[in-house]
Amino acid sequence: MGRSGTGLGMAVVWGTVQDHRGYIDIESKEGKGTTFYFYLPVTRDRIVRNEAILEYMRKTMGNIPSNPVEALLFDLGGVVIEIDFDRVFSHWALSSNKSLEIIRSKFAFDSAYERHERGEIDAAEYFASLRKSMGINITDEEFLAGWNSLYIGETPGVSTLLSEVGEKLPIYAFTNSNLTHQLVWSKKFKQVLSLFGEVFVSSEIGKRKPEPAAFHAISCKIGVQPENILFFDDSLENIEGAKKVGMQTVHVRSPKDIEITLKAFLV
Repeated sequence: MGRSGTGLGMAVVWGTVQDHRGYIDIESKEGKGTTFYFYLPVTRDRIVRNEAILEYMRKTMGNIPSNPVEALLFDLGGVVIEIDFDRVFSHWALSSNKSLEIIRSKFAFDSAYERHERGEIDAAEYFASLRKSMGINITDEEFLAGWNSLYIGETPGVSTLLSEVGEKLPIYAFTNSNLTHQLVWSKKFKQVLSLFGEVFVSSEIGKRKPEPAAFHAISCKIGVQPENILFFDDSLENIEGAKKVGMQTVHVRSPKDIEITLKAFLV
């Protein structure tokens, strides 16, 4: 057995980490041991030090950003804008004289839906596809009335957060959407959308999430490497797609996920 140390080693390490504007995080599990994480900045980017924020980000993202974040990329529906497909289905149920449950069960995010979001087919062709796949005989006007009722409102508090973080980092949006919906949300949510440097729409670029080509296209357009982009989306499928091209991600399951993560860049 060697003799115990004097404790000077710990003091030297702590002093060195502080001198480099880093921090130490500790994770201890009973029966497994203790792990020390040493974080030293490789750039002059702001370092996240608030332990509560770190812990929340670790749970939400699986870790904290390992690369310098140079841009933030947000989904719209379910992140910046609240949506509810049951509002759509309720309109179609009323128009077709069928129950909400039947309409909900027959709707699918199928190939026609994806083609519509890539701009490969227009609304009339998509509604014709819905008429066939759902077995309801309603007019294009009735389809449209329901289709455009998707949007509830702006996610509470998101404008303030985006405005504040936008002073620290460039912020962008990337949404899977179609021209019909774009005509609605671009007007209804004009104020919050103005906070983004640019809003990218799948039907305009001809690619949709979670396709790798879509994420690479956005990376090229904003001039930031994928690994330096932090991406927010409520769809786990889209999150996994972003991870495959190297983006850092936040799976948004509630507005709190957005709030806590963005506060990491405001402390």
